Amino acid sequence: MPGPLHDIVVLDLSRALAGPHAAQMLGDLGAYVIKVEHPSGGDESRGWGPPFVGPDGDISTYFLAANRNKRSITVDLKSAEGKELLERLVRQSDVLIENFRTGVLDRLGFPVARLHELNPRLVILSITGFGHDGPEGGRPGYDQIAQGEAGLMSLTGPSPDEPYRVGASIADLLAGIHGAFGVLAALFERERTGRGKVVRTSLLASVVGIHSYHGTAWTVGRTVPKANGNHHSSIAPYGAFRCADGMIQLAVANDGQWRKVAELLGIDPDQPKYATNRDRLIHRDELIADIEKALAAHDRAHWLARLGELGVPAGAIRSIDEVYAWDQVRSQRLLVKVDHPVLGEIELPGSPLRFEAPGGVEEEPVRHLAPPALGQDNEAVLAWLREREQGGGSG
Repeated sequence: MPGPLHDIVVLDLSRALAGPHAAQMLGDLGAYVIKVEHPSGGDESRGWGPPFVGPDGDISTYFLAANRNKRSITVDLKSAEGKELLERLVRQSDVLIENFRTGVLDRLGFPVARLHELNPRLVILSITGFGHDGPEGGRPGYDQIAQGEAGLMSLTGPSPDEPYRVGASIADLLAGIHGAFGVLAALFERERTGRGKVVRTSLLASVVGIHSYHGTAWTVGRTVPKANGNHHSSIAPYGAFRCADGMIQLAVANDGQWRKVAELLGIDPDQPKYATNRDRLIHRDELIADIEKALAAHDRAHWLARLGELGVPAGAIRSIDEVYAWDQVRSQRLLVKVDHPVLGEIELPGSPLRFEAPGGVEEEPVRHLAPPALGQDNEAVLAWLREREQGGGSG
């Protein structure tokens, strides 16, 4: 299948993770993505590891994670030749993605006004660390710094005194997701107006944007949320519990589910300290102790089976290798196979989206391209560009 964005051209000037993730998402939907890299080393994530793979041990699995469905060309944007090529590419593109520090594109001679002079239909996605303006708008941004500054680390960890970063680079990934979402909205609006616009987001904005009930706890309730370890701040019992051979997770969202769990574990659900969710939160430490005392009688498989029979949300805590071996993950097409020019056929984490046509027929996924070697598509993209220019018009 060509994908819903098959006629969209994306010029990816970004590097590291946030911008490349946004471009990859658009590529997963069928867009023609051109990744512009400096001839000397390219995207810095090509050097991030371990692990490194390949016969020479020089291919970064980090880079592989954010650059499928792209063509790589090498361009020195500081040279006259590079600037001329970028102008030609901008004229033939629908979307430009950049995550330079504020002002870098301006100094290269490509401020927003110049880009829209070259192509009035261009949608520009600009991702920064802390925003393009404001008193700290020029700060460089990396994921862990943003997690701390945006409050996420204060919510994560075993206690308020031990803030933890989220294990995944969640600020980068959320910025990429929000950025791609904004691009799609701008492309949709362009169908009505005929003009592109600038979409801006940042690592800071993307993390603050998912505070959700933690945010309203403060903005409305004037309560500062704090880290609760593996247990929910507003619902009990909801978290990780020890049993005979490890840990399972329970998510008891209402009193009906609580009664089922309590009866299964031999706990009186109507005793005053556990009767309502508010009561259970007040006495949460006692509740956790009582639940774990009961769970110690059997292993995880036993409890997960019994909880499943009762329809109570529960689950294991899987390692990454266990996740990708899980039949349910594979059934959801969350792994894709690509033919890498050096590594051969490899599997990559896939897009979380699936599409179904009217009548309930699931569409076949886009044929995925392997993350490219540095500059591997120089000749192919230049040939494509000449053909576009001869045909006239932008994407």
